[in-house]
Amino acid sequence: MTGKTETKEFQAEVKKLLDIVIHSLYTEKDIFLRELISNSADALEKFRHQKLMEEEVFDGDAELEINISVNDQEHTLTIIDSGIGMTRDELEHNLGTIAHSGSRTFLTTLDPAQQKEVNLIGQFGVGFYAAFMVAKRVRVQSRSYRPDAEGYEWASDGTGSFTLTPETGLHRGTKIIVELKDDAFDYANEATIKRIIRQYSNFVTFPIKVGGEKVNTVQALWTKGKDDIKAEEYTEFYKFIANAFDEPLCHLHFSADAPLAIKSLLFVPEDNVELMGFGRTEPGVSLYCQKVLIEQHSKNILPEWLRFLKGVVDSEDLPLNISRQALQDNALVAKLKKVITSRFLKFLKDQAKNEREQYDKFWNTFGIFLKEGATIDYTHRDDLAKLLRFESSKSEPGKLISLDDYVGRMPEGQDAIYYINGPSRQAIETGPYFEVFKRREVEIIYTMEPIDDFVFSHLHEYEGKKLVSADRADLKLPEKTGDDKGEKEDAPAVKLDEPIAQTLTKWMKDVLADKVKEVTISARLVDSPAMIVNPDGFFTSSMERVMRATNQEHKIGNKNLEINTAHPLIKGLAELRVADEPFARTVVSQIFDNAMIQAGLMIEPRDMVERSYRILERAVTKKGE
Repeated sequence: MTGKTETKEFQAEVKKLLDIVIHSLYTEKDIFLRELISNSADALEKFRHQKLMEEEVFDGDAELEINISVNDQEHTLTIIDSGIGMTRDELEHNLGTIAHSGSRTFLTTLDPAQQKEVNLIGQFGVGFYAAFMVAKRVRVQSRSYRPDAEGYEWASDGTGSFTLTPETGLHRGTKIIVELKDDAFDYANEATIKRIIRQYSNFVTFPIKVGGEKVNTVQALWTKGKDDIKAEEYTEFYKFIANAFDEPLCHLHFSADAPLAIKSLLFVPEDNVELMGFGRTEPGVSLYCQKVLIEQHSKNILPEWLRFLKGVVDSEDLPLNISRQALQDNALVAKLKKVITSRFLKFLKDQAKNEREQYDKFWNTFGIFLKEGATIDYTHRDDLAKLLRFESSKSEPGKLISLDDYVGRMPEGQDAIYYINGPSRQAIETGPYFEVFKRREVEIIYTMEPIDDFVFSHLHEYEGKKLVSADRADLKLPEKTGDDKGEKEDAPAVKLDEPIAQTLTKWMKDVLADKVKEVTISARLVDSPAMIVNPDGFFTSSMERVMRATNQEHKIGNKNLEINTAHPLIKGLAELRVADEPFARTVVSQIFDNAMIQAGLMIEPRDMVERSYRILERAVTKKGE
């Protein structure tokens, strides 16, 4: 073949756009290799389709693959594909006209049925020019699959012009020779190239070989049918995609057609690394388009409270920006997020119903994330509420119940779901707040994590039943129900006379001053002398503790002190107030601090400790007299 080199100028507006592509469009230089490999994969896919349609093609027996080689002496990177190739005119139009997508043009020549059979990655026609981020010059040698076509080389330094030159001896397909800039010599290193391929292009359908070795060895399992995948394949894929050494606790493999065509494979790890002290987990699900990585560990496709999940979401319909590094249609992204989140919550709901032991294991490890979601995610709050699990006064120690379990056992006339916070089951059941529930046989949920009260305050109600904390000042419980005619309750202890009790509460309020809002007579204490309650009905003691831990300036206030006027200590206090008021004041302060300790609200114990020693000293001295 004979011919001369032709030099052609990029159009003026194309020069400006090319400069933007090279210097501003992409955030990472590594992206250039992803784009070039994607173009090669498209070329192979086009040839695969055309070979089925045409009787005669050039180099018809050549393997469909991508070969990459580097030369660290000449600082070059070469990418070769055995795809459809390009004629001279196609080289000029596809590479000499920026934003002209050869893949998009190819699709327009196919009917709708054929378009569904061809999986092409390219959309915008700008990916090729990402090569100039690392290249001082790019040469593209190509020979079309058509038997009568001739080979040509396109070359440019990415500034103002390009050349077209006839080239002999070419095989079918395209060879791209990237002559690297001085600050990009690392791309002539095989290890660097393999790393980028594994990160961005590992799941490309066709083999990608570097120095003759196939790099993309892990299959894109999310594109296969569930029946075609073995359990060990899921485990191997999880370890690759999550860079993990453990085995997944469970996985969800699903696809959907609307609002976007998506395929997803999500894994729940075996361990919660946040609980192990490794800090806040980064999102672990990556976004793919046509098996090519678009956004690793995406923060857009799942809510933050599902950050513990690992896996892949892939869609051929993703509304990508021109750099194919981010989503740009906020409405569709929101729908995508909702579809995936709802599907995962349904998976958990089914697991909770059909595999309770497995779900309990999940809950004990990752339940804290669902609680976080119930607190901040209004869209999915109702579904999350059904997945919450707690112990209760009617569950065995260590056994969990759902809110549905609680509601299903509620007797007629009970219109609220009750809960009480404490550090442990034993602490709750020996505390003052539990006494009235035990006496009246009313079930109460144990919330033993600081976040639990925030969850219930945000839920506010469940199935039309209000969620009520046991430390509310206005707590009203149903009377004991059921057939108890044959039962005998202990006779109630004798209380202080009403006038004496009222005088005592007023005096105690004066003693405690602004430490409490009110001192009142309790209608629910049985064995304890006093307790702290919340008159506003919103900020529970548990919530106060969390707020205090996160805000050093937060002050505890607006609490009521309830006293049990049938308790010997309170009766004795009424007498002591008359006999020795100074010491009675000391006892009042100690009663208040003890109640604060039981509520988990004691901030500074030094005064309380010193006071308790004075009281003990008094007791010992009196006994010795």
